[in-house]
Amino acid sequence: MAAEVKRSRAARRDRPQRELPSAARAADQHRSAMLVMVLTLGLLIAAVAVTGALIASSMRTQPVTLAAPLHIYPVTQTTPGQCPAGTQGITGQSGTGPTCYGLAQGIAIHKVADLRVQKSRVQPGGHDVAVTLRPADRKAFADLTRATVGRDLAFVVRNRIVTLPRVDMAILDGKIVVTGPPDRASANRLVRELKGR
Repeated sequence: MAAEVKRSRAARRDRPQRELPSAARAADQHRSAMLVMVLTLGLLIAAVAVTGALIASSMRTQPVTLAAPLHIYPVTQTTPGQCPAGTQGITGQSGTGPTCYGLAQGIAIHKVADLRVQKSRVQPGGHDVAVTLRPADRKAFADLTRATVGRDLAFVVRNRIVTLPRVDMAILDGKIVVTGPPDRASANRLVRELKGR
């Protein structure tokens, strides 16, 4: 019996190896090529994703520390002329001359997440000033704007009114857009004034 097994093994060894038919060999090579291509494509996609993430993170803006606090007050009333002594308000300029703006309790902001000029979304060729508040100030600003829809807010820096935007709707996400600067130079000036410079 052992001799028979040895002869059977020897006969199998002596037989020439059967080669795969050419169609099977081609399919095998095709599978290998596809696997290499899929792996290469996967690596390429991963490289693009990592590069995109690095570029996006480098484009994120750094928080802006304001040189002087930005005080935001609801305007309660406006009267022509200087504010009388003892009035809870501030005198500013309007189209008709000095105006007393009566102010209610507001908030003070020392840092913002972003402050920049952007192309206007409402006025073709115009520019707006975009202010993004930090999470710490968003809730207080949301509460303030909820209570002042349809009224003006006074943005005051160093006891001077910088701008008086009207609140069209409550701003819950901390993204403020001040519209109306007539040109880019005016928008840049407003950004500098909001920064306290």
